[in-house]
Amino acid sequence: MPALMSSRPQWDVFCAVVDNYGDIGVCWRLSRQLAAEHGIAVRLWVDDLKPFARLCPAVDVTVSAQTQEGVEIRHWDKSFPDVQPGVVVIEAFACTLPPAFLAAMAAQPTPPVWLNVEYLSAEDWVRGCHGLPSPHPSLPLTKYFFFPGFSEGTGGVLGEAGLESARAAFVADARAQQAWFAAQGLAPAAPDALTVSLFSYGGKRINALLAVWEASAQPIHVWLPEGRGVAEASAWAGQPLSPCQPFQRGALTCVVLPFLPQPDYDRLLWLCDVNFVRGEDSFVRAQWAARPFVWHIYPQDDNVHMGKLSAFLDRYSEGCAPATSEALFTFWHNWNHGIGLADGWRTFLPVLPALNQHAADWATQLGQRAGLAANLVRFCKNLL
Repeated sequence: MPALMSSRPQWDVFCAVVDNYGDIGVCWRLSRQLAAEHGIAVRLWVDDLKPFARLCPAVDVTVSAQTQEGVEIRHWDKSFPDVQPGVVVIEAFACTLPPAFLAAMAAQPTPPVWLNVEYLSAEDWVRGCHGLPSPHPSLPLTKYFFFPGFSEGTGGVLGEAGLESARAAFVADARAQQAWFAAQGLAPAAPDALTVSLFSYGGKRINALLAVWEASAQPIHVWLPEGRGVAEASAWAGQPLSPCQPFQRGALTCVVLPFLPQPDYDRLLWLCDVNFVRGEDSFVRAQWAARPFVWHIYPQDDNVHMGKLSAFLDRYSEGCAPATSEALFTFWHNWNHGIGLADGWRTFLPVLPALNQHAADWATQLGQRAGLAANLVRFCKNLL
């Protein structure tokens, strides 16, 4: 096991794994970027290491402490150790800090900067809440709410330095692409096929869309990441679908992918013509991929999530022609509701060339703004 970092890291990041991969995916990317680009010693606390190990196969799920890619990783379990808090403490996505750690924070001569880093949102109210303080009711501590977002006055979007150049180099290098497919045990799609990655929360929408694609006039090649959606795809196929084994019917070829670590998932997004993504982490990476995408937002009670979806569409579609915006809105909403997919795809497909250029422009705009990690560092420096 690699040598552990010092017992007094500068920052502590707490992550409770709620829905398998999204939360830890964001926290892992953020921790790596803080360490690599800002020289911060990060101690990342994770309550479930098994999903983490799928994103980063080097993670050892049997140990309580280890270092990976310059980040100290600690297993956050019920018997929390006696440790000294860092100068900054992040509770990701409103997870609850261990009481013993909270007490240790309050006992410091200078209390740490305490942040709740929330989910990314394009909703207007985010700007008014970003950076607001919230005093603890009984301890001498103040928590600040940090909201990632797409506009000035928010925390920005997570994305590491060099991402755009890495994507451009890979997309332009046919030999690198061939090597990537070979490393995954895959054969590339046919040159004339529309290539699609399909990552979602599953449901009958999968069967319905595969049936639409089966009858397509153009060949369609679907890469289906292992997990949710495979059972529905197998029902459509009428047989179990196994990783790396293509199933072809009509115009559609469907291939289940073995689980991809984060760097390989990025490359998949870069290679596809359309990316279906879900949750938080893949949603952000699809934007950096500069390709058209469809977002399956995490469903909430009373359809609260649909307001968040519409707020992003309003911002993302700025500058699009009316027909492009209408097709985008219709298909995204139909996909999330699991209805009208044949009609939605019929209007979405013709605007893909326009959306391809728009996606590239959007990624360029993201790269021109200060990112989430830099904004976090700046915010904390002003409080320390």
